[in-house]
Amino acid sequence: MKIKRRASKGILLKAPWELERLRTANKIVCEVLELLQNSCEPGITTKDLDRIAYEFILSRGAKPAFLGYRGYPATICISINNEVVHGIPSDSRIVEEGDLVSIDIGAIYKDYVGDAARSFSVGTSNDAVRRLLTVTEQALYKGIEQAIPRNRVGAIGAAIQEFVEAHGYNVVKKFVGHGVGRSLHEPPEIPNYGNPKQGPMLKSGMVLAIEPMVNEGTGDVVILDDGWTAVTADGKLSAHFEHSVAVTDNGPEILSKK
Repeated sequence: MKIKRRASKGILLKAPWELERLRTANKIVCEVLELLQNSCEPGITTKDLDRIAYEFILSRGAKPAFLGYRGYPATICISINNEVVHGIPSDSRIVEEGDLVSIDIGAIYKDYVGDAARSFSVGTSNDAVRRLLTVTEQALYKGIEQAIPRNRVGAIGAAIQEFVEAHGYNVVKKFVGHGVGRSLHEPPEIPNYGNPKQGPMLKSGMVLAIEPMVNEGTGDVVILDDGWTAVTADGKLSAHFEHSVAVTDNGPEILSKK
């Protein structure tokens, strides 16, 4: 019987063989995100994109991580414009030219979960959309830079928050990143804000899903009547980027990147 190494507060440290499975799971997620972005053209429905993702994940010998998770009814979360996260695919929701689309997706390969998200514009976009996308993605990498042994979890969120607010935007505080492994959500929680000296200490072997959600206006959100979809409280745009990252002695390893 293999004994799991544990960090503080129930955080599991992944063995090398577990990291290999997580690399494969995240490679599948990366590939399906590429496929979905290339397929996301004006006129397609969000449910069509969900079907594409479902079929692709199965074709790779994996299973959708989100489908049925806590009752979620789809393979992907797809959020458009002022929708922040957890948008449910629908046959009646049609993607339009200029939309800002955020897709979050997970895949389970041999019991291990890959998890990533990205945002992009469909067709032509204006300067405001491009700037929000750029800042949000850059903020993700600012956080990833802090995912090194002996840092605190708070260093990740502090770096993200400082970068985002310096560019005039706000992070969403209601939703946080998380550990990931055999379960989609494992300890520790990883807020996109905070104090660099607070939170559990990072150790080699941790795997973290770091995912800033950045709003053009207020960081406040409202949950719609479907119980899932979160939208900005002021109706302004939101973007979301996420990578699954292994903490190693040689620096952060992004598992969900080509």
